[in-house]
Amino acid sequence: MEVTKREEEINLREIIKPYTKKWYWFFISVIITTILAISYIKLTVPVYKIQSSVLIKDAKKMSSASGDFGVLAGLGGFAGMGTNSIENELEIFKSKKIIEDVCKDLKLQVSIYSKEKFHDVELYKDTNPFIVHVVNEKPYEELPKKPLSVRINGEKITISSEEFKKDIITSFNKIISLPYANFIIQRNPKFIAKKVKNLELKDFYFTYSEFSKVVDDNQESIQVDLTDKDATVISLSMNHPNKDKAKDMLNFLVDKYNGYAINDKNAESKKTKDFIDERILLISRELGEVESDKERFKVDNDIVDIGTEARINLQLANETRRKSIELETQIEISKMLLGYIDNQTNNYQVLPTNIGLDNPSATSNITAYNKLVMDRNRLLENATSENPLVKEVTKDLAGLKSAMRESIQRYIINLNASKNQVDTENRYSDVEIQKVPRQEKLFRNIERQQQIKENLYLLLLQKREEAAISMAITDNKARVVDSAYVLKKQVAPKKMISILGAWIIGFLIPFGVIYSRGLLNNKLISKHDLEKLTSTAILSEIPRLYKKDGELIINNDVSPLAESFRILVTNLNFMLPKTDEAKVIFVTSTIKGEGKTFVSVNTALALATPIKKILVIGSDIRNPQLQRYNPVMKNAKGLSEYLYGEIVDSGEIIHPSGFHPNCDFIYSGVIPPNPTDLLQNGQYSKLIESVKDMYDYIILDTAPLMLVTDSFLISEFADATLYVTRSEMTEKDFIDFANKNISSNKIKNVGFVLNDVHRTNFGYGNKYGYGYAGTSNTSFLKKLFGKN
Repeated sequence: MEVTKREEEINLREIIKPYTKKWYWFFISVIITTILAISYIKLTVPVYKIQSSVLIKDAKKMSSASGDFGVLAGLGGFAGMGTNSIENELEIFKSKKIIEDVCKDLKLQVSIYSKEKFHDVELYKDTNPFIVHVVNEKPYEELPKKPLSVRINGEKITISSEEFKKDIITSFNKIISLPYANFIIQRNPKFIAKKVKNLELKDFYFTYSEFSKVVDDNQESIQVDLTDKDATVISLSMNHPNKDKAKDMLNFLVDKYNGYAINDKNAESKKTKDFIDERILLISRELGEVESDKERFKVDNDIVDIGTEARINLQLANETRRKSIELETQIEISKMLLGYIDNQTNNYQVLPTNIGLDNPSATSNITAYNKLVMDRNRLLENATSENPLVKEVTKDLAGLKSAMRESIQRYIINLNASKNQVDTENRYSDVEIQKVPRQEKLFRNIERQQQIKENLYLLLLQKREEAAISMAITDNKARVVDSAYVLKKQVAPKKMISILGAWIIGFLIPFGVIYSRGLLNNKLISKHDLEKLTSTAILSEIPRLYKKDGELIINNDVSPLAESFRILVTNLNFMLPKTDEAKVIFVTSTIKGEGKTFVSVNTALALATPIKKILVIGSDIRNPQLQRYNPVMKNAKGLSEYLYGEIVDSGEIIHPSGFHPNCDFIYSGVIPPNPTDLLQNGQYSKLIESVKDMYDYIILDTAPLMLVTDSFLISEFADATLYVTRSEMTEKDFIDFANKNISSNKIKNVGFVLNDVHRTNFGYGNKYGYGYAGTSNTSFLKKLFGKN
């Protein structure tokens, strides 16, 4: 369990080690990115968020301009009038047409800027010392791509541009003719200097943009959205570097929207009023026709009022019927009386009275007749019929009787005539009464049409007045909840986010570089990399040398280099056999340039003592390197001459190293054309045997194993093999090659040496030597960058 934890700790340490040893990269990177972030904040034009909100009245309801026009919803095309959904209003706010009007009113084609210390500042309205008016635009001309610089010196104005061949000199209030438009520059009477007291206002320029591009840019920058999905409050916002300009744009946008809404409402009301006027004319004409029909009906039917006429006819019928009966009664009575008179031929009797005869003349005659009858009868009581008095009375009776008879006959004739007339009137009344239901039906239909037309006429008159009133008092459709205002925090650049982002980027850049290097690296870096690839012992790590460092260790040297070779020698002695004869140490590598000769020489110097003699044999006869430590011996006789047989005595090719009295060198000699043959001719073994009695240690500086077979030919002489690898040079795949040679016993008793290890990759002791001489006063920058 403890071993597992320890392995995890080691693995974690190994993971973070590449980053911790480059801590100064992170430090410098964060400082640089912080400086860049501060520069970005200073040089970037601040952008602010300007916001406004409006409440849309009557959203999803009928427009108020129509009043109660819902009564007419079923007439013609009025069913869809007044549709006003909130989604439609959002689209209107976003429409290009309304943005175009805002841009025209605010004259946004021309933007004026002041060149300031860190960034250019747009001047607008009362912050602008002068105004550029566009008199007219010249069609079909290419607009400027570069800004126009403006320099003002008193009344003199100089306009220049990269697109101009020469500067234009003019003055205030004069027309400036340019290829694409005519301008006039005027002083701004509303300019407030205190408002821009922090600006230099020395160098100006203005831009003239294509109107469609200005509209598109502003349309993209204005954000329109609902504050809440269940509300009808619309939020308007935009990000802009000039606060006043953005506020004006949002406020003008709302004003334009209300203007459109009022125009729409008034147009709707006007159309409604025009429609009502047309209908009033039509209904008035139809109403006149109905009234004319009513008049003709009364004239044609000779009536004033059907009900009254009916009542009169009923009364007349009843009256004529009663009169007819009365007349019939009088006729019968008269006929009866006349028959009674006619029956009295010679006999005079009293005639009946009070029988209901309605004839005063006949009644008076009957009364007179009865009186005469009674007088005659009274006379006959005392006289005969021949009595002159009786005769006189009788004569009178006969005359009165004749007169009375004629009177009753005439009366009967009159009664019949009256009865006929009454019957005629009665029949007329009956006919008129029979006409009443039909007349009443027809008249009611006419009256119904008249009433409908009158009601509709009155309704239209009322709605016309309502439409007229609506046009006069139309209110804004959008009520401003919040006029345009600027949020406290600027949108860009966001200082804290920029600094934090700079720190993150400053951390990620070296992290990414180190991680990528580690990911792409296929070379050995540290002892731990080598340990992962082989089970063979690693005898020592040799530190990297810098310009001031010597390549060879010296007597009483306590430098890290000397310490590392002492460690190498100590570990090597554990590998060497415990015999009294000379130990042969085979020094090789995979490829050239890994430091075989460097390790061989310094190992020899580390082994050399007053009682120990060391011999280094330059066995790489293809690419000799040993003589570079003693250039004067470049042409000295050496191993090649001995192997070839030119020199028989080995003592002739042994030369003092010049670095230690008990350390000698056998240089490689000339480069032969057939090194393999020379190494196989048996002379090499003779050389080894001949010097074993003279030295305690024999170090063979051999050729690389991967490139040539020379070293394999002499590997049998080795008591121990130092396999040299080099940090940041030896590829990890080469270790597999070494492992195969070790497992196949082509090289024996092998120990790895990791050469040229950077101080930060050291597996022990880091940069410190064991002795006090190992410390030195180095500058902070040298410590920072890991250089001595």
